[in-house]
Amino acid sequence: MSENAAVSPVCAFEVLYSLHHRWLRNWLQCKLGSANDADDLAHDTFMRVLAGNTVQDIREPKSFLCTVARRVMVDFFRRNALERAWLEMLALMPEEHMPSPEQQQCLLETLQQIDRMLDGLGEKVRQAFLLSQLEGLTYPVIAERLGVSVSSVKKYMAKATEHCLLFSLEHH
Repeated sequence: MSENAAVSPVCAFEVLYSLHHRWLRNWLQCKLGSANDADDLAHDTFMRVLAGNTVQDIREPKSFLCTVARRVMVDFFRRNALERAWLEMLALMPEEHMPSPEQQQCLLETLQQIDRMLDGLGEKVRQAFLLSQLEGLTYPVIAERLGVSVSSVKKYMAKATEHCLLFSLEHH
């Protein structure tokens, strides 16, 4: 049994955290320009590492943490962009149709979950799925809009449906 095999995952995580948390937080603050966002994303990065159960296998901790943190930053920027678009849409909504603050939060969380669900799909697959589901377009119309064949749209829809089903099974 090697020396690393004897170290528990919890102990390995504690060592990784204690040795690299401050460094990662500073690195994120330089990238983001915000101490609060850096604190949040450093936390999210270490939570992903902990959830991954691969701490014992990390050979280059700083490189590994940067890779995970970049993914966390992409999600952070995407969530912020989605929230800004949502707030802009709400600002255009007539007062009498304005959802309550609770409904607004619920709708925003639903939009964010849909965004996470569609993450990982290719651009044309995502577009075909959204055109079908949100605009109710037929496959021939989607094919024309995307400049592809109807059989390609059918494949895109099958892929998107499978992707969404797997996402929902993984997250429930």
